[in-house]
Amino acid sequence: MTIHNPTIEVEAATGKTTIAVQPKAAGRLFFIDNIRVLLTIQVLLFHLMIIYAGTGSWFYEEGREDFITGALGAWFVTVSQAFFMGLFLLVSAYFVPGAYDRKGPRRFLKDRLIRLGIPLAVYSWILRPPLVYLYLRSVQGLQLSWWRYFPGEYFKSNAVLGAGPLWFVETLLIFTVLYVVWRLLSGRATAMPCAETRFPSNISIALFALLLGLAGFLVRLWRPIEWSFEPLNLQLPFFAQYIALFILGLVAYRRNWLASLSEAAGRLWLGIGIFMILLFWPLALAGDMATSLESFLGGWHWQALAYALWESFLCLGMCIGLIYAFRRYWHGQGSLARFFSHNAYAAYLIHGPVITIMALAARDVMLHPLVKFGLVSLVAVPLCFGLSSLIRRLPYVNRVL
Repeated sequence: MTIHNPTIEVEAATGKTTIAVQPKAAGRLFFIDNIRVLLTIQVLLFHLMIIYAGTGSWFYEEGREDFITGALGAWFVTVSQAFFMGLFLLVSAYFVPGAYDRKGPRRFLKDRLIRLGIPLAVYSWILRPPLVYLYLRSVQGLQLSWWRYFPGEYFKSNAVLGAGPLWFVETLLIFTVLYVVWRLLSGRATAMPCAETRFPSNISIALFALLLGLAGFLVRLWRPIEWSFEPLNLQLPFFAQYIALFILGLVAYRRNWLASLSEAAGRLWLGIGIFMILLFWPLALAGDMATSLESFLGGWHWQALAYALWESFLCLGMCIGLIYAFRRYWHGQGSLARFFSHNAYAAYLIHGPVITIMALAARDVMLHPLVKFGLVSLVAVPLCFGLSSLIRRLPYVNRVL
């Protein structure tokens, strides 16, 4: 049962502002659902931009046609990478403690294995193989029948658990299992009491961002950006952020920080996030990113340190800023928003095959890559959510998605 949104008073630096929000105990937080929709669409556009701008990693890319395409593509992809999956993990973790408390360890873990484990296996070993085969046949001219390719060549080189965008589902499942283990081993198997506190101070947030940036820099001394743990498709150079924000989401639930975030802090960090987005260009020019990208990816370079700190402050700024903005202005849902919210998870799961097939079908269309990106995006976003709605109507599928 969903409980009506109460109105709470949020202390701001300039006085008190009344904002309709839900504390954690009040059922669904619609502004969080709306953030998830935004992030799902951003993931879809992120991978489309890689296809058309060639910045990033996707198994089909049309590459860069000119400097503007490459520059704008790098900006969009780099800025998105800096915060959107971290925010995804934060809002996902926010609901983990409450679900565990309500269901207990056995039922909670069973539910997570169904919701996360089944899509992970289906995508990795059923949906992805024919997509890879289609790409190899149509683009690289593979002259091998499906019946010879699938049991042999595919499983030699492409059968990776958590392949493509499903690395996130895999990571969330791993983090969730570790949370269950921690609750059991620490003697906190039953419901834990909440200890509501004020939202962290700006100095505390800045210090956290600084430490997060330094942690990212140190990890990349060992493994630079673009390195991946292939058996599970995990990009460990970003995991300092992912681990920290998942834990932050767990703590935020217990202390009800999403409700105690003040308007002053929300606006400040949203401004910091936007400033960091714009700071990308001076940083790229000062570090000569166009000709020496390697120095940004890791190692003992000032560019790598500056990039890690830029990334962490942008991440914290956008996480706090978007939570504030959505709680303040998009805390409700109409029929269209509900449709997108209900189908966001399934859209995330299927968007890889959908956009890749669309890009392959349109690869001979002679348009500027940014124009193609825009046109394909206009079709791909509603198509993914529409197909998700149809898929979720299949028997037993709604239990998973």
